Amino acid sequence: MAAVLFLTACTSETKEKSQEQTAIEQEAIAMNEDILGKWQGVIDIPQMPLEVILNLQQDTGTLTVPVQGLSDFPFESVNYDDRQLTITIDLAGSVIKIIGTLENNQIVATFTQNGQTFPLLLKPFTEVAATYDELTIPVEGGKLKVALQMPDNLTGELAIIQAGSGPTNKDGNTIGSGKNDSLKMLAEDLATQGIASVRFDKRGIGENTALIKKEQDLRFNQYVNDVVAILDYMKQDERFTSIHLIGHSEGALIMTLAAQDSDIGSLTLLAGAGRPADELLMEQLTASLPSTLLVESKTALEKLKAGKMVSNVSAELQSLFRASVQPYMMSWLQYDPQQELANVSAPILIVQGKKDIQITQADATALKNGNEQATVRYFDQMNHVLKDIKGDRSENIASYTNPDYPLATGLIEEIVSFSR
Repeated sequence: MAAVLFLTACTSETKEKSQEQTAIEQEAIAMNEDILGKWQGVIDIPQMPLEVILNLQQDTGTLTVPVQGLSDFPFESVNYDDRQLTITIDLAGSVIKIIGTLENNQIVATFTQNGQTFPLLLKPFTEVAATYDELTIPVEGGKLKVALQMPDNLTGELAIIQAGSGPTNKDGNTIGSGKNDSLKMLAEDLATQGIASVRFDKRGIGENTALIKKEQDLRFNQYVNDVVAILDYMKQDERFTSIHLIGHSEGALIMTLAAQDSDIGSLTLLAGAGRPADELLMEQLTASLPSTLLVESKTALEKLKAGKMVSNVSAELQSLFRASVQPYMMSWLQYDPQQELANVSAPILIVQGKKDIQITQADATALKNGNEQATVRYFDQMNHVLKDIKGDRSENIASYTNPDYPLATGLIEEIVSFSR
């Protein structure tokens, strides 16, 4: 049966249809109505499963990809044929095609983009109520949307949680890379201990996309200023008697800078680098780039650290050194985490996992050398996204996109006991 499922008007000819024809159309409508509505599922991309939500309507529909900050993006076209559907989406010139069949209250489908096809299983959408309150806080360029996670039994403590590098959202998930929900788990687990928390999508992504109109306008200190704005705002809330800063990965440096001139209860650095970003990047690039590109990367980083733009960048390095991101990198490369930590007077907890393949124990040692008053705690099985890993490197990497891995055993207890 064709795609026209609902007739918006009845002509005299329609009124004269036979009862048999009407019964056939009503059956088709009922059959196709089952496929309409909201569906959710996961595109089965190896090492990078991607959650999507489809809103299927009679002759239109939308695609939502939560972890990528894509919300209600309209279909180019949608066609129904009995229990089958074909969807076409034009996403900035990249054509997506979804073909599926309704079977036993689920849609068995395929997702094709850029010549690659992956399985997609869709089930009826289930609305999950937010476990947090939403606040908007005045910041440079507008208002920052944040999530306030409140415990049932508040102790008076509040933690502000800062995510790491790249387009990372409030739950610790990097856009385009699936989800691990590490910071969401952190906030929820702190709540079980009576500690409230604030977490947020970084400016320029997700709910706070509008705060950065152009990538070339972003600067590292804007992240720091956002945290200070949150801190000042939450200090006005009389429910909170002590405020703590928690930074993960690059967020550790952001929180270090925010803590320098702030009255806080403590500063916790989770998997934070202890060296300037150029040193860390060169170490990471050495493991993956040929010598010619390594030389080019080293030269580019030297120029950026000196405040100079890099004009000629190889295609292989565009994702790291594209012109629009260079102003941000110049602002970021000015900071040495070890030196900056020396300017923090609040109690400091440095947490490092021994299964971390991005940041090492040497970084924790360097941070400790920057402030001898800091406390260092190591977790034998913890990786960079704060999950316990008992297997090999492949399991380690898989945990970056799998929210089923729990937080490292004892991590929450360590953070809570230190803050008190």
